[in-house]
Amino acid sequence: MAALLRRLLQRGRPLAASGRRVGRREARLGTGPGVAVRVRFAPSPTGFLHLGGLRTALYNYIFAKKYQGSFILRLEDTDQTRFVPGAAENIEDMLEWAGIPPDESPRRGGPAGPYQQSQRLELYTQATEALLKTGAAYPCFCSPQRLELLKKEALRNHQMPRYDNRCRNMSQEQVAQKLAKDPKPAIRFRLEQAAPAFEDLVYGWNRHDVASVEGDPVIMKSDGFPTYHLACVVDDHHMGISHVLRGSEWLVSTAKHLLLYQALGWHPPHFAHLPLLLNRDGSKLSKRQGDIFLEHFAAEGFLPDSLLDIITNCGSGFAENQMGRTLPELITQFNLTRVTCHSALLDLEKLPEFNRLHLQRLVNNESQRCQLVEKLQALVEEAFGSQLQNRDVLNPIYMERILLLRQGHICRLQDLVSPVYSYLWTRPSVGRAQLDAISEEVDVIAKRVLGLLERSGMSLTQDMLSGELKKLSEGLEGTKHSNVMKLLRVALSGQQVRQGHRLDCSLEPLIDPLNFLAGTELNVQGTRMKEI
Repeated sequence: MAALLRRLLQRGRPLAASGRRVGRREARLGTGPGVAVRVRFAPSPTGFLHLGGLRTALYNYIFAKKYQGSFILRLEDTDQTRFVPGAAENIEDMLEWAGIPPDESPRRGGPAGPYQQSQRLELYTQATEALLKTGAAYPCFCSPQRLELLKKEALRNHQMPRYDNRCRNMSQEQVAQKLAKDPKPAIRFRLEQAAPAFEDLVYGWNRHDVASVEGDPVIMKSDGFPTYHLACVVDDHHMGISHVLRGSEWLVSTAKHLLLYQALGWHPPHFAHLPLLLNRDGSKLSKRQGDIFLEHFAAEGFLPDSLLDIITNCGSGFAENQMGRTLPELITQFNLTRVTCHSALLDLEKLPEFNRLHLQRLVNNESQRCQLVEKLQALVEEAFGSQLQNRDVLNPIYMERILLLRQGHICRLQDLVSPVYSYLWTRPSVGRAQLDAISEEVDVIAKRVLGLLERSGMSLTQDMLSGELKKLSEGLEGTKHSNVMKLLRVALSGQQVRQGHRLDCSLEPLIDPLNFLAGTELNVQGTRMKEI
């Protein structure tokens, strides 16, 4: 870079640039016939993927797939001071887990690679040299100490910190003298007074005269790494990005990017700035919130589809606001023109209900249900291990019946290995004295229930079981039906009252342990009744 600056000085090329006429672009979505839609998700690997990043990635993905386009993952890792080890791998891992894998990425490769900015430095150098040759950029020799003083002075005067463009109009002789002492200056881009207007596909027509409120921005740091403003423009151009869908915090910076496109002689992509995803109270999502990272939700047993559903449900871009949408439905129903400027308020307290709907859908799909059985087997092994007195509970037939009977009642697969459902896998520790305190007819009740279970061809539907247990209770003098139900509940599950269910007189708590026996050769609960 220093050598180029010296050559320019020797040729007598001016470092000041003349004004440019600003053109206006026609507003259109830009997805017509013959248009190759290419979008990118470009996070910085300064942390693991969280819900805000997932939402940006998702909108890019469904937009690309709706128009048979390509979804690209590009890692903007030029800020080496903030790099977090493992973050780059985590971002791609979590996109794959969420079911929205990139078509091109650092891991998958592709025709526009490499896909990490730290491996594309030559492209940024070439663009910077082109800007220096035309006078659209200039070297800055200001020290970090001077820039810090400018910032402090502005804040002391209650002003917005900005660079004072001190190095903008240096003479050739001054530049030569500075280069002799500092051969690796930063490079700044000369902001024009007349920033071009543009139509954002979400926010409409915009014009930001950044030159009136900001100083000339650094586009190439003295360490040879570009800043975001230059790198994203260069990469979007060379990768053939047709549409930039990114957070609304970059809306104001778009004017600088358009000036860079103009200075480099490149045609800019279409821009659509997405409103922010906020907490329910309107506060910003923060990486300091440990519960917003995708790894957290995956470990807690939440399904990818439930996360995709809730982050689109709380926002806009769809004709109707409904729960339970799958990824193919999101792609079909998405309409970029329906995205509004209003921030999306995310209520994570609703996530269990979203997950319940998507888990129920998987249970009702035979192939998906088989996968759930395998996962449930692993969960039971992990949760109970050596506590399993009867390993028949790991039988896929038994587990499949559990899933079918509990669908719609559980929000996560992990719920089935919580203490509330431990009786499904291990024998509860219930003493005879505890049962005698409920009823004096323990032996009689146990014998009659065993007879009910052992009847040949008996189909234990809820209605059938309800009727049979009422008949059983009617034949016992001095014992209420509610006491029979309570006795069976304690004997089979070890629980006086089921959490989140109806109380003593309900049949619901008994459907689990008794109805699992119907239609199977397993007699797990029957064995427990014999132990009474």
